Amino acid sequence: LIMTEEKSHPNQESIEEFLEAFKMASERKRLGLLNGLEERVEELLGLGSTLMSGFDPGVCDWTPGFILQVIHKTDKDFIRNTLNCDDLSWFDSPSDVGFDYSPLQRFLLNESYEDADRFTSSKLRELAGEKAVKRGYVYFSEVESIPSIDLSTLDKLWVVYSRGKFGFTVQAKILDSLGGRYDKLWPRIGWKKDGIWTRYPKAFNWSIEAPNGHMPLVNQLRGVRLMDALLNHQGFKTKS
Repeated sequence: LIMTEEKSHPNQESIEEFLEAFKMASERKRLGLLNGLEERVEELLGLGSTLMSGFDPGVCDWTPGFILQVIHKTDKDFIRNTLNCDDLSWFDSPSDVGFDYSPLQRFLLNESYEDADRFTSSKLRELAGEKAVKRGYVYFSEVESIPSIDLSTLDKLWVVYSRGKFGFTVQAKILDSLGGRYDKLWPRIGWKKDGIWTRYPKAFNWSIEAPNGHMPLVNQLRGVRLMDALLNHQGFKTKS
C-alpha cells in the first residue's frame, strides 16, 4: 500500500491550504504563522510559478512580501527565474517622475534596512527638488510638492517587506494612537531614549527586530515640522 504524502501527515494541511489560511487570517494570527510558513519553504518553492498567483503586486499587503523574503533566503534564483522578475521587483512601484524603485525593493527583500533607508532619504531629496539635493536635506515646506504616487510607493515597499512594521503610514498610525504627541512618538519608535536622541547610524536597530515605526528615518533633529509634513502628506490621506 503506497501512502500519499497527505495520508502520512493526517493533521497537516496541504501547502496550498496553509497559504490560503495564512492569507485570510487576521494580522495577529498571521504573525503567529510565520514560523510554520518558513518551515515549509521547500513546499513553497515546489509550487513554482503558481506560488504568487493568488496575490496582487499592486496592493500594499505584507503577506506576499514575507513569502518572497522567505523563498529568496533559500533560493536566490527563484524570483528572477521562476517568477520572471529580472530585477527582483515583484511589487508594482509606480512613479510620477520616472524613478526606478527596484534598488529599494532589492534592499528590502534582503532585509538590508540601512541601505534601504539611505536610498529612501536620497530619493526623498530628489523628489523634493534640486535645492534639497544640493542642501543635503529636505525642508518641511518642500514636502507638499513631492508626488503622492512616489511617496505611496516608498511607503508601500517598506510596509510589504517588514511584516507591516515599518513605513510612513505605520509611523502615522502610531502617532495617531498617541494623540498626535511627538514627544511620545520618538521613544515609542526608538528614536529617543531617556531624553537623548538615538545616534545615527550606529545606535539605530537596522533589523526586523526594531520597534514598530523605527524606519524609515526622518531627520528628527530638524524638528517636528518635517516629520509632520511627511506624515500628513495628501498622498496618505486616502489611506485608512
